[in-house]
Amino acid sequence: MSAPLQLAIVVDTEEEFDWTKPFDRASRATASIPAQAKAHALYDRLGIVPSYVVDHPVATDPAAVAFLGDLQRSGRAEIGAHLHPWVTPPHEEAVTARNSYHGNLPPALERAKLATLTEAIESGFGRRPTLFKAGRYGFGRHTAEALIELGYEIDCSFVPHVSFAGDGGPSFYGRPDRPHWIGEGQPLLEIPLTSGFAGVLAPAAERRPALFDSPAAVRLRVPGILARLGLAERIRLSPEGHSAEEQCRLIAALAARGHRLFTLTYHSPSLAPGNTPYVRSEADLDVFLATLEAVLLHFRDRLGGTFTTLTDYRSALLAEKRAA
Repeated sequence: MSAPLQLAIVVDTEEEFDWTKPFDRASRATASIPAQAKAHALYDRLGIVPSYVVDHPVATDPAAVAFLGDLQRSGRAEIGAHLHPWVTPPHEEAVTARNSYHGNLPPALERAKLATLTEAIESGFGRRPTLFKAGRYGFGRHTAEALIELGYEIDCSFVPHVSFAGDGGPSFYGRPDRPHWIGEGQPLLEIPLTSGFAGVLAPAAERRPALFDSPAAVRLRVPGILARLGLAERIRLSPEGHSAEEQCRLIAALAARGHRLFTLTYHSPSLAPGNTPYVRSEADLDVFLATLEAVLLHFRDRLGGTFTTLTDYRSALLAEKRAA
């Protein structure tokens, strides 16, 4: 008998900023944090405990900490870390697109920023975080080493079958798209974001994901043509930019290929209209929440899946390993 399907929710919990403009150290407002209550009405009803991975502006804002801390103390959420380097001390680097991927920073500076963030979260929330997600998915060559040194146990930064190299970021081509251990002695569990392909040619697309990022292919609209023909479409498990139908197709396709853990993600500012490209109006927010609910209900009621947290998943994995 195959293992049951499980789903965890990870929220990139961060400041509001204009996604169309250059990064700005002065953009630190976190007014959208209380708006997370709009999704929590659904989570409480379904018994879901989301993971809020918070960045430095959130961890140092008393109002944001009070709201999220109440959720943590009541067992309705867990708190992890999320690094936006341009708004995290020490501020030694130039603010550029390349440096927004913290894995591109000098190793000592990346570690210093991670330490600052970790200490801010421990101070604000009363617990040292053990779950991490890189801002902009900027996991670099030295990131795992720094995380292990700082006591992190889980990373969820990888985006399978996607490359950000065109913008100076990392490429995840060829990296495992399922949970796996990183580091000598397996101290860090990598749980990739759920991103993959659906369609009859999905396995072939997984072997050639660069086709979907190639400037020539994009210019010729090859990805769109393949999706419309039902041959291969790259989908991310997120209500940001993906319909409920697309996400359900992705879950079904990956489950058929043996995937058992899924992570659904979005950005916290999307819960307050006007902050992200995905939610510009109250009508957009209604669609966002309806999409989120439809995916979660489909996963539970149609697929028989259950909800978990990444921390609980890791604990169960270690228990199985000890029992083996």
